[in-house]
Amino acid sequence: MESMECYSTDNKYLGKEKTASNIAWHRPMSTKFREEEHLMQESLRALESVTDPLEKLRLLCLSRGACGIMRLGRIFRRIHGDGSKQLNEDEFVDMMKATSLELSHEDAKELFKRFEENGTVSLDEFMIHMRPPMADCRRAKVEQAFNKLDKDGNGVISVDDIRKVYSLTAHSRYLNGEESSEVVMNHFLSNFEQVDIPDGKVTREEFMNYYNGVSVSIDNDCFFDLMMRQAYKL
Repeated sequence: MESMECYSTDNKYLGKEKTASNIAWHRPMSTKFREEEHLMQESLRALESVTDPLEKLRLLCLSRGACGIMRLGRIFRRIHGDGSKQLNEDEFVDMMKATSLELSHEDAKELFKRFEENGTVSLDEFMIHMRPPMADCRRAKVEQAFNKLDKDGNGVISVDDIRKVYSLTAHSRYLNGEESSEVVMNHFLSNFEQVDIPDGKVTREEFMNYYNGVSVSIDNDCFFDLMMRQAYKL
């Protein structure tokens, strides 16, 4: 049975009600992103045969939607709050366990050994390896969108910055009157402003991690380019 969508008292979208399967943190926010559902299902199917721990972790994230990899980075940031971003083996394994992703203890230890240097793993470097490959033309378009929002050049934008620029003109749920502009906008922004980590800020890394996930769900470079141009008026 399809889980119910949750809204706060002021009509802000809070995501899907949790289910036993817990497959998705957030569902696709418009028909433009219906490919995300395909991405999630394909990732779950691929998990049945994959053996490489890094690919397994990547697929576990993507099976929870385009925001899965970005969310993993946010969980890392929340748990490891001292700012060093360097983890020893016990810390790395414990952090993997805290994500609630179904990665085995052995796989976590193997990942640590793969990326360990001088006894620690850099979270920043690890997240770069976690991202699925993305064509240079797509990466450049995502960078262009972020730079437009990051007016002071400090590498951090706010959810409000996205709200001021992001265009709803291509969203069918808004155009056909299914949902108000506020509901559609909050649905989209919920990808960046997680309910459990409501800091109102989006780093360049998080923005890139999110669109790396979106990119995997879109086969056509021209469509990805058009999506970014329309969304951020590039």
